[in-house]
Amino acid sequence: MIGFGKKRYRFGMVDAAALLLVGALVLWFFHRVGAVLDYGWEWGAVPSYILRRTDEGGWVPNLLLTGFFTTVKLSLWASLLASVIGIPAGAMRAQGSPGQKLLGWVYVETIRNIPSLVLVFLFYFFISSQFLDLLGVDAWLRGRSEITRAIFSFLFAGEAQINAFLSAVITLAIYEGAYVTEIVRGGLLAVPFGQKEAARATGLKERQVFRYVILPQALRKIISPLAGQFISTIKDSAIMSVISIQELTFQGMEVMAATFLTFEVWLTVTFLYLILTFSLSQAAAFMDRRIAKY
Repeated sequence: MIGFGKKRYRFGMVDAAALLLVGALVLWFFHRVGAVLDYGWEWGAVPSYILRRTDEGGWVPNLLLTGFFTTVKLSLWASLLASVIGIPAGAMRAQGSPGQKLLGWVYVETIRNIPSLVLVFLFYFFISSQFLDLLGVDAWLRGRSEITRAIFSFLFAGEAQINAFLSAVITLAIYEGAYVTEIVRGGLLAVPFGQKEAARATGLKERQVFRYVILPQALRKIISPLAGQFISTIKDSAIMSVISIQELTFQGMEVMAATFLTFEVWLTVTFLYLILTFSLSQAAAFMDRRIAKY
């Protein structure tokens, strides 16, 4: 028996059959790889690429774990910037002037109809790289103190990677911002029109109606989809490996190229992504249940 909130579910024959089927498929996969492809499994080499031992005897993150942390940073900053872009754009599309609605429509339709890989190359080679070079972020960072560089490296990236990292954040945020825009627009339009009319009848101004009546109701509808979009951002961040951002997928390719442990490395990378996305999905589900109580 398993509890979910106040409800409890019992495992039945169908659940047991499904678990047996999944287990059989996993065993068949490993057997197939080992027997048919004549692949020698070497799982013992994988942990050393997650954590490595220093000369002093301590443990520090190695390639796969540093890639995992870079994925977290990239996804977090891109999601924050996507929210900064998408929330105003969604409000414009839902309640703006005709010109604002047109501007929001052009942004959403343009971004959503361009392949993400093309967008990455477009911004990295033709826009962000030139713009960031003019700003001289890397040169500025090299002139800072060691503590400042360490803080930037922890929050973003080191001076050698800062331009590429910021370019990746901007590109991913613009791409995800189009979807955030539609989530916000849908949430705002889902508020019944009668709520707005009733608020106006009490003498509230348009901004007050939006702030005190429309927005609180819309937030309940958009928080869960926004959490799902954040999870999608984590998965979409893998494409940034094509511009040498040292996130989890890039580091997985580096380890695979050095060790030829194809299945072990990619199964480990898959597991690390699963840990991150599943944890966030459970947190989003918990938050959704909490919101539903009010």
